Amino acid sequence: MRARVQAAAKLLGYVPHAGARSLSMARTHAIGVILPDLHGEFFSEIVRGMDREATARGYHLLLSNMHADAALATVAMRSMRGRVDGLVVMAPQLDAAGLDEALPGVIPAILINSLREAARPAMRVDNRAGIAAVVGHLVASGRRRLVHIAGPTGNVDGDERRESFLETVAASVPDARPVVLPGTFREESGEAAVATLAERGLLAPGAIDGIVAANDMMALGALTALRAAGVAVPGGIAVTGFDDIPLARYLGLTTVRVDLVEMGARAVTRLVERLEGGVADDRTEGIVPELVIRTTTESPA
Repeated sequence: MRARVQAAAKLLGYVPHAGARSLSMARTHAIGVILPDLHGEFFSEIVRGMDREATARGYHLLLSNMHADAALATVAMRSMRGRVDGLVVMAPQLDAAGLDEALPGVIPAILINSLREAARPAMRVDNRAGIAAVVGHLVASGRRRLVHIAGPTGNVDGDERRESFLETVAASVPDARPVVLPGTFREESGEAAVATLAERGLLAPGAIDGIVAANDMMALGALTALRAAGVAVPGGIAVTGFDDIPLARYLGLTTVRVDLVEMGARAVTRLVERLEGGVADDRTEGIVPELVIRTTTESPA
Protein backbone atom coordinates (compact mmCIF):
# COMPACT_ATOMS: atom_id res chain seq x y z
CA MET A 1 0.00 0.00 0.00
CA ARG A 2 2.81 2.39 0.85
CA ALA A 3 4.50 1.73 -2.48
CA ARG A 4 1.25 2.31 -4.38
CA VAL A 5 0.58 5.60 -2.57
CA GLN A 6 4.14 6.80 -3.20
CA ALA A 7 3.91 5.85 -6.87
CA ALA A 8 0.60 7.74 -7.23
CA ALA A 9 2.07 10.80 -5.49
CA LYS A 10 5.05 10.75 -7.83
CA LEU A 11 2.86 10.35 -10.90
CA LEU A 12 0.63 13.27 -9.87
CA GLY A 13 3.49 15.49 -8.70
CA TYR A 14 1.98 15.66 -5.22
CA VAL A 15 3.85 17.32 -2.34
CA PRO A 16 2.55 17.90 1.22
CA HIS A 17 0.85 21.27 1.66
CA ALA A 18 2.90 23.13 4.29
CA GLY A 19 0.00 25.42 5.21
CA ALA A 20 -2.38 22.53 5.80
CA ARG A 21 0.21 20.65 7.84
CA SER A 22 0.88 23.70 10.01
CA LEU A 23 -2.85 24.06 10.71
CA SER A 24 -3.22 20.42 11.72
CA MET A 25 -0.05 20.40 13.83
CA ALA A 26 -0.26 24.00 15.14
CA ARG A 27 3.43 24.27 14.16
CA THR A 28 5.17 25.51 11.04
CA HIS A 29 8.71 24.34 11.85
CA ALA A 30 9.83 27.66 10.41
CA ILE A 31 11.90 30.38 12.07
CA GLY A 32 11.51 33.99 10.96
CA VAL A 33 14.73 35.99 10.67
CA ILE A 34 14.47 39.80 10.57
CA LEU A 35 17.70 41.61 9.61
CA PRO A 36 18.45 45.29 8.92
CA ASP A 37 20.12 44.32 5.64
CA LEU A 38 21.16 41.26 3.63
CA HIS A 39 24.09 42.93 1.86
CA GLY A 40 27.65 41.84 2.55
CA GLU A 41 29.57 39.11 4.31
CA PHE A 42 28.50 40.16 7.82
CA PHE A 43 24.89 39.14 7.28
CA SER A 44 25.69 36.16 5.06
CA GLU A 45 27.89 34.69 7.80
CA ILE A 46 25.20 35.13 10.46
CA VAL A 47 22.57 33.54 8.20
CA ARG A 48 24.96 30.68 7.41
CA GLY A 49 25.19 29.84 11.10
CA MET A 50 21.42 30.11 11.54
CA ASP A 51 20.75 27.90 8.54
CA ARG A 52 23.22 25.25 9.71
CA GLU A 53 21.58 24.96 13.11
CA ALA A 54 17.99 25.24 11.86
CA THR A 55 18.53 22.47 9.30
CA ALA A 56 20.10 20.21 11.91
CA ARG A 57 17.04 20.68 14.14
CA GLY A 58 14.43 20.17 11.42
CA TYR A 59 13.48 23.83 10.85
CA HIS A 60 13.75 26.14 7.86
CA LEU A 61 14.31 29.90 7.75
CA LEU A 62 12.06 32.65 6.43
CA LEU A 63 14.18 35.79 5.86
CA SER A 64 13.02 39.40 5.79
CA ASN A 65 15.00 42.60 5.29
CA MET A 66 13.87 45.76 7.09
CA HIS A 67 16.38 48.05 5.32
CA ALA A 68 17.20 49.66 8.70
CA ASP A 69 13.76 51.32 8.63
CA ALA A 70 11.62 51.29 11.79
CA ALA A 71 8.32 51.28 9.87
CA LEU A 72 9.45 48.43 7.64
CA ALA A 73 10.63 46.54 10.73
CA THR A 74 7.12 46.61 12.15
CA VAL A 75 5.63 45.41 8.86
CA ALA A 76 8.24 42.65 8.53
CA MET A 77 7.72 41.32 12.05
CA ARG A 78 3.94 41.40 11.91
CA SER A 79 3.92 39.67 8.52
CA MET A 80 5.62 36.68 10.17
CA ARG A 81 2.64 35.96 12.43
CA GLY A 82 1.08 32.61 11.55
CA ARG A 83 3.98 31.72 9.27
CA VAL A 84 6.69 30.95 11.82
CA ASP A 85 7.03 29.40 15.25
CA GLY A 86 9.54 31.97 16.49
CA LEU A 87 11.68 34.94 15.49
CA VAL A 88 15.36 35.88 15.49
CA VAL A 89 15.54 39.67 15.22
CA MET A 90 18.48 42.00 14.68
CA ALA A 91 17.18 45.55 14.98
CA PRO A 92 20.03 47.71 16.33
CA GLN A 93 18.31 50.91 15.17
CA LEU A 94 15.08 50.38 17.16
CA ASP A 95 14.64 51.61 20.73
CA ALA A 96 12.97 49.44 23.37
CA ALA A 97 9.53 50.98 22.79
CA GLY A 98 9.82 50.46 19.05
CA LEU A 99 10.78 46.83 19.50
CA ASP A 100 7.91 46.17 21.90
CA GLU A 101 5.48 47.71 19.42
CA ALA A 102 6.87 45.83 16.42
CA LEU A 103 7.29 42.36 17.93
CA PRO A 104 4.14 40.21 17.97
CA GLY A 105 3.69 39.40 21.64
CA VAL A 106 2.53 35.85 21.07
CA ILE A 107 5.59 34.76 19.08
CA PRO A 108 8.73 33.69 21.00
CA ALA A 109 11.72 35.76 19.91
CA ILE A 110 15.41 36.22 20.56
CA LEU A 111 17.20 39.49 19.79
CA ILE A 112 20.71 40.01 18.42
CA ASN A 113 22.54 43.28 19.08
CA SER A 114 19.55 45.26 20.23
CA LEU A 115 19.21 47.73 23.10
CA ARG A 116 19.85 46.38 26.59
CA GLU A 117 16.45 47.68 27.72
CA ALA A 118 14.52 45.38 25.37
CA ALA A 119 12.64 42.85 27.53
CA ARG A 120 13.41 39.74 25.46
CA PRO A 121 16.10 37.02 25.48
CA ALA A 122 19.08 38.46 23.67
CA MET A 123 22.63 38.13 22.44
CA ARG A 124 24.89 41.18 22.37
CA VAL A 125 28.43 41.81 21.16
CA ASP A 126 30.58 43.77 23.61
CA ASN A 127 31.21 46.68 21.26
CA ARG A 128 33.04 48.75 23.86
CA ALA A 129 35.56 46.02 24.64
CA GLY A 130 36.24 45.43 20.96
CA ILE A 131 36.95 49.07 20.13
CA ALA A 132 38.97 49.52 23.33
CA ALA A 133 41.15 46.59 22.23
CA VAL A 134 41.95 48.01 18.79
CA VAL A 135 42.59 51.53 20.12
CA GLY A 136 44.83 50.09 22.82
CA HIS A 137 46.75 48.13 20.20
CA LEU A 138 47.27 51.22 18.03
CA VAL A 139 48.38 53.35 20.98
CA ALA A 140 50.78 50.63 22.13
CA SER A 141 52.34 50.60 18.66
CA GLY A 142 52.98 54.34 18.84
CA ARG A 143 49.90 55.69 17.06
CA ARG A 144 48.46 58.85 18.58
CA ARG A 145 46.56 60.75 15.87
CA LEU A 146 43.52 58.57 15.33
CA VAL A 147 40.39 58.80 13.19
CA HIS A 148 37.16 56.87 13.73
CA ILE A 149 34.85 56.05 10.83
CA ALA A 150 31.59 55.65 12.74
CA GLY A 151 28.48 53.59 12.15
CA PRO A 152 25.06 55.19 11.65
CA THR A 153 23.81 57.45 14.46
CA GLY A 154 20.95 55.79 16.33
CA ASN A 155 22.28 52.30 15.61
CA VAL A 156 23.23 50.69 18.94
CA ASP A 157 26.40 49.12 17.52
CA GLY A 158 27.49 52.34 15.83
CA ASP A 159 26.76 54.44 18.90
CA GLU A 160 28.58 52.15 21.33
CA ARG A 161 31.64 51.82 19.11
CA ARG A 162 31.87 55.58 18.62
CA GLU A 163 31.52 56.24 22.35
CA SER A 164 34.13 53.61 23.20
CA PHE A 165 36.56 55.10 20.70
CA LEU A 166 36.28 58.57 22.22
CA GLU A 167 36.44 57.28 25.80
CA THR A 168 39.44 55.03 25.17
CA VAL A 169 41.41 57.71 23.32
CA ALA A 170 40.66 60.23 26.08
CA ALA A 171 41.87 57.79 28.73
CA SER A 172 45.01 56.58 26.95
CA VAL A 173 46.10 59.70 25.02
CA PRO A 174 44.68 62.66 27.01
CA ASP A 175 46.26 65.30 24.76
CA ALA A 176 44.98 63.74 21.53
CA ARG A 177 42.35 65.38 19.35
CA PRO A 178 40.59 62.42 17.70
CA VAL A 179 38.55 62.85 14.53
CA VAL A 180 35.18 61.16 14.05
CA LEU A 181 33.70 60.87 10.56
CA PRO A 182 30.20 59.58 9.72
CA GLY A 183 29.68 56.21 8.07
CA THR A 184 26.98 53.75 7.09
CA PHE A 185 28.71 50.37 7.71
CA ARG A 186 29.09 50.03 3.93
CA GLU A 187 32.34 49.94 1.97
CA GLU A 188 31.64 53.14 0.05
CA SER A 189 31.36 55.17 3.26
CA GLY A 190 34.90 54.08 4.16
CA GLU A 191 36.06 55.43 0.81
CA ALA A 192 34.08 58.65 1.37
CA ALA A 193 35.68 59.12 4.79
CA VAL A 194 39.15 58.96 3.26
CA ALA A 195 38.06 61.49 0.62
CA THR A 196 36.99 63.80 3.47
CA LEU A 197 40.38 63.37 5.14
CA ALA A 198 42.07 64.30 1.87
CA GLU A 199 39.92 67.44 1.55
CA ARG A 200 40.95 68.47 5.06
CA GLY A 201 44.62 67.89 4.32
CA LEU A 202 44.79 65.05 6.83
CA LEU A 203 46.42 62.56 4.46
CA ALA A 204 49.64 64.56 4.52
CA PRO A 205 52.54 62.73 6.22
CA GLY A 206 52.24 62.93 9.99
CA ALA A 207 48.71 64.39 10.06
CA ILE A 208 47.05 61.16 11.20
CA ASP A 209 48.52 57.72 11.80
CA GLY A 210 45.57 55.43 12.46
CA ILE A 211 42.01 54.76 11.28
CA VAL A 212 39.61 52.81 13.49
CA ALA A 213 36.63 51.80 11.35
CA ALA A 214 33.43 50.68 13.08
CA ASN A 215 33.24 47.57 10.89
CA ASP A 216 35.31 45.63 8.38
CA MET A 217 33.48 46.79 5.26
CA MET A 218 34.23 50.45 5.97
CA ALA A 219 37.82 49.53 6.83
CA LEU A 220 38.19 47.76 3.48
CA GLY A 221 36.75 50.81 1.70
CA ALA A 222 39.26 53.00 3.53
CA LEU A 223 42.11 50.67 2.54
CA THR A 224 41.12 50.89 -1.11
CA ALA A 225 40.95 54.69 -1.02
CA LEU A 226 44.24 55.08 0.89
CA ARG A 227 46.12 52.91 -1.55
CA ALA A 228 44.57 54.77 -4.49
CA ALA A 229 45.78 58.02 -2.89
CA GLY A 230 49.30 56.65 -2.56
CA VAL A 231 49.22 56.42 1.24
CA ALA A 232 51.22 53.50 2.61
CA VAL A 233 49.35 51.10 4.90
CA PRO A 234 50.49 50.60 7.60
CA GLY A 235 53.66 52.65 7.08
CA GLY A 236 51.78 55.94 6.83
CA ILE A 237 48.39 55.12 8.33
CA ALA A 238 47.31 51.95 10.13
CA VAL A 239 43.77 50.66 9.61
CA THR A 240 41.55 48.47 11.80
CA GLY A 241 38.05 47.05 11.44
CA PHE A 242 35.46 45.15 13.46
CA ASP A 243 33.78 41.71 12.91
CA ASP A 244 36.49 39.67 11.09
CA ILE A 245 34.48 38.81 8.00
CA PRO A 246 36.19 36.28 5.68
CA LEU A 247 37.43 38.97 3.29
CA ALA A 248 39.27 40.71 6.15
CA ARG A 249 41.39 37.62 6.67
CA TYR A 250 42.46 37.48 3.05
CA LEU A 251 43.40 41.17 2.95
CA GLY A 252 45.38 41.14 6.18
CA LEU A 253 43.08 43.52 8.06
CA THR A 254 43.62 43.94 11.79
CA THR A 255 40.22 43.67 13.41
CA VAL A 256 38.27 42.25 16.33
CA ARG A 257 36.79 38.84 15.68
CA VAL A 258 33.14 38.10 16.31
CA ASP A 259 32.30 34.50 15.46
CA LEU A 260 29.35 35.44 13.27
CA VAL A 261 28.50 31.89 12.22
CA GLU A 262 28.46 30.69 15.82
CA MET A 263 26.43 33.71 16.92
CA GLY A 264 23.74 32.91 14.34
CA ALA A 265 23.74 29.24 15.27
CA ARG A 266 23.55 30.01 18.97
CA ALA A 267 20.55 32.30 18.47
CA VAL A 268 18.67 29.51 16.69
CA THR A 269 19.66 26.99 19.36
CA ARG A 270 18.26 29.16 22.15
CA LEU A 271 15.05 29.84 20.24
CA VAL A 272 14.41 26.18 19.36
CA GLU A 273 15.03 25.11 22.96
CA ARG A 274 12.34 27.56 24.02
CA LEU A 275 9.95 26.38 21.29
CA GLU A 276 10.39 22.74 22.21
CA GLY A 277 9.71 23.14 25.89
CA GLY A 278 13.21 23.43 27.24
CA VAL A 279 14.26 25.66 30.12
CA ALA A 280 13.38 29.26 29.21
CA ASP A 281 16.61 31.24 28.98
CA ASP A 282 15.65 34.91 29.26
CA ARG A 283 19.11 36.30 29.88
CA THR A 284 21.20 38.55 27.66
CA GLU A 285 24.17 36.51 26.49
CA GLY A 286 27.34 38.56 26.04
CA ILE A 287 29.80 37.93 23.21
CA VAL A 288 33.32 39.26 23.81
CA PRO A 289 35.22 39.89 20.56
CA GLU A 290 38.87 38.92 20.16
CA LEU A 291 41.61 41.22 18.85
CA VAL A 292 43.23 39.80 15.69
CA ILE A 293 46.43 41.59 14.65
CA ARG A 294 47.37 41.45 10.98
CA THR A 295 49.47 43.41 8.51
CA THR A 296 47.45 46.66 8.36
CA THR A 297 48.77 47.72 11.79
CA GLU A 298 52.42 46.77 11.78
CA SER A 299 54.37 49.14 14.02
CA PRO A 300 55.80 52.20 12.25
CA ALA A 301 59.57 52.23 11.85
